[in-house]
Order: sequence, then C-alpha cells, then structure tokens
Amino acid sequence: MIKSVCVFCSSSDVVDESYFILAKNLAEKIAKENFNIIYGGSNVGLMEVIAKTGKLNNAKVIGVIPQKIFDRGLGSDIIDELIITHDMHSRKAKLEEISDAFIALPGGFGTLEELAEVITLRQLEYHYSPIIILNINGFYDHLLKFFEVMFSQKFAKKEYSEVFFATDSVDKAMEYLKNYVPKKNVTKWFDTKFA
Repeated sequence: MIKSVCVFCSSSDVVDESYFILAKNLAEKIAKENFNIIYGGSNVGLMEVIAKTGKLNNAKVIGVIPQKIFDRGLGSDIIDELIITHDMHSRKAKLEEISDAFIALPGGFGTLEELAEVITLRQLEYHYSPIIILNINGFYDHLLKFFEVMFSQKFAKKEYSEVFFATDSVDKAMEYLKNYVPKKNVTKWFDTKFA
C-alpha cells in the first residue's frame, strides 16, 4: 500500500520555468491523493517548490538532507520533519527506507544517481515499489535511449524496462501510481546457472 511518495528533483533555481510548473503540478496531485511527500529536504530549486506546494495542499512533507548540505543553510524550515543524515549514502538509504514509491523529475547528477539506485535495487528485488520517470521536455530522452543500448547489447535484460514507467504526463504518472501492482522480476542474470 502506497502512503509516501519520494520525489527526486533538482535543487537549481535557474532551470526553465516549465520545470517549476511541473513540480508544483506534481506536488498538488500527490497531496490530492493524500500521499505523504518525501524529498531531499532543501529549500532551493524544484525541491522547495515540492515542499511549499505540498504544505499548501495539506500533505505531510518529510525532507532528508545530509549534514554537510544542512550546514550550508539549505535545509527547509517549512516542512513537517527534516531528517539530517551523516552523508549522501545514508540520505539515499533513509529516502528509500521511508518511501513506498519513487518519482524522478528532471534533475542533475544527484537525481540521476538516486534514480539509478532505486532502479538497481528494484532490479535486484530489494524492493517492489513503483518507479516513475517524468520525462518532460524530452529531458530523459537520451537516458531512455541509453537504457535501450544496454538492453540491445545484453548488459541488462529487456524485461527490466518494466521496472520503471516513463511518461511526460503528471496525470498518467498518478494513474500508474494508483493502479500499481508489484510483481516479481525475471532473474537478473543471463547465465542460467543463476536462475
């Protein structure tokens, strides 16, 4: 049962306005479904929009931020709970621990790392949570094409394209979330001795 949705997203304040609109729209829809919002805890960029919009729409918002980033004055002070972790590794672990679903908005290297980790953990069946890639403005087109290269060259099984859902629509993302049914994977390894 999904109660808390983790949003991975940018902490940049200078990205195109369309991404801020996207973040606001997503947070409104998550709140409307009475899900808690889990995010990176910062008071800048798309993260701040997620937090502010969530709170304005009566969602419980929990941030998880590393001590080093908190010490720079980048921790949100408007949310229900701010969890401060030792480092980035423990931040990701906490985000994964307290979340039931993951949505990646456009972001930088941190967002990419978080997305790759939850896909890998889902592939290895450490969790069965939904993973959604919001591919607005074609932002993730090249990444999704790179995934196809991995599949075609047998670095990953094509079946693993089913462990995440990519869409350019917030409404389709929410429908996927609400109707999500977890299922077991095929074995990760091509060699049958690992089956």
